[in-house]
Amino acid sequence: MRRDYVSRGYRMLAERWRGKAGEADLIFQMANTLVVVEVKKAASVDIAASRLSMRQLHRIAHTAEEYITKGDLDAFMPIRLDLAAVDAAGRVTTVENLTLW
Repeated sequence: MRRDYVSRGYRMLAERWRGKAGEADLIFQMANTLVVVEVKKAASVDIAASRLSMRQLHRIAHTAEEYITKGDLDAFMPIRLDLAAVDAAGRVTTVENLTLW
């Protein structure tokens, strides 16, 4: 996952970053957007994806906001939430720009 994002021009900012709101698995920056990636592993990609709840998405969004305030980043920069679903064979399916609704 990390290599995929970096190869597409994303700048890695943090891995397993912990704040008061929770933990962000991977944090990248692309241009003026903060990209937070939640990694879920399971026997299949579908099962992994189903393990991401709306409650977790909200927690991840709050964690991203906290990361921005702690760093040297623009407080008004857009935040994008992605899911990286990993199956038992290590295949990764990335879903970009998840919505909170």
